[in-house]
Amino acid sequence: MTAIESHDAEILGRTDVNDIEAILGVTNTDVNEITHMVKNNADTLFSWDYSLARPQLRKLYEKAKVGQWNATTDLPWETPVDVEGTIAADQAAIGRGFDMSLYGDTPVKNWEQKEWLEFGVQARKWSLSQFLHGEQGALICTAKIVETVPWYDAKLYASTQVMDEARHVEVFARYLDEKLEGGYQINAHLRALLDDIVTDSRWDMTYLGMQIMVEGLALAAFGYMHQLTGEPLLKKLLRYVMSDEARHVAFGVLSLQEVYAQMSDVEIKERQIFAFEASLRMRDRFLQQEVWERMGIDPRKIMPVVLNDPTRIFFQQMLFSKIVPNCKKLGLLDRNDSWLRRRFEEIGVIQFEDFEDTGEEYMAFEIGKDITAPA
Repeated sequence: MTAIESHDAEILGRTDVNDIEAILGVTNTDVNEITHMVKNNADTLFSWDYSLARPQLRKLYEKAKVGQWNATTDLPWETPVDVEGTIAADQAAIGRGFDMSLYGDTPVKNWEQKEWLEFGVQARKWSLSQFLHGEQGALICTAKIVETVPWYDAKLYASTQVMDEARHVEVFARYLDEKLEGGYQINAHLRALLDDIVTDSRWDMTYLGMQIMVEGLALAAFGYMHQLTGEPLLKKLLRYVMSDEARHVAFGVLSLQEVYAQMSDVEIKERQIFAFEASLRMRDRFLQQEVWERMGIDPRKIMPVVLNDPTRIFFQQMLFSKIVPNCKKLGLLDRNDSWLRRRFEEIGVIQFEDFEDTGEEYMAFEIGKDITAPA
């Protein structure tokens, strides 16, 4: 076993980031769970210093106040949604999301258009369900930030994000219920990541896990789906959510840059490891294990192909287009002998390091601005 493999085994519980048995071994043990309890170990901090100490955060707060929208009145909920027609149009425009030449000797070899269409419908339900569950995680984590961050300006901004996240939970839940006839339970990899973020007592880890990692990936995923779909209600819903999400990621970048510049290498190493663990958990959840199972396919028989499908790998890599430059902005890539840089190289996402970080980019996502081209 190499030194890297030994380190992976210690951090991740596996020596190979693509270990199928380890990935599929993370499952929801109670598929009927309604309430999920996680121990919150954080202290609540009051701040009696009400001075304007961080102008960038106050600017973000002002942007958030004027960027509020009403999920009930600003979205055209009366829009009829032809789910199968939408998915068929999407598949006709960009394909099924897989390199079909690779699937000839797999359990889906006899699938025809009907099965692939149903897979697309289920995948859309699954994706939006995970967005919904992630938004509830963000709602809880941002409420925690209000309690735990020691800065007055950060408490003010975080309070606006709590309202944003409540709105996001509302719109995804309503869309799934009214337009897609329900969705999926939370993916086990996502739930494990949210549990870790909530459990950690350090306020900056809540920022790192939620604002940088989860929200950063969500912003990229929302952007991808926004460009992909021609369904007008979903397209507008995603556009409104993205305007909020960009501010949320910027909140993390602007806050943590100051903190991490003052941390020791030992402290930064803990943050680097956490960022890598979060990256793998988010990557693993996009394998859509639950969708394959619902389609009657044993994930163990299809995953070896899915993991090596170049079309899927490209999509997966694009999801890190916000995370990697933001980690670089925070100084996490190259501290400790470039530990995180080498790990991002290992999973094939380091090419995004020079993309624009979200510390300033968030203004390009304001409602009314054109985001059809990369920001």
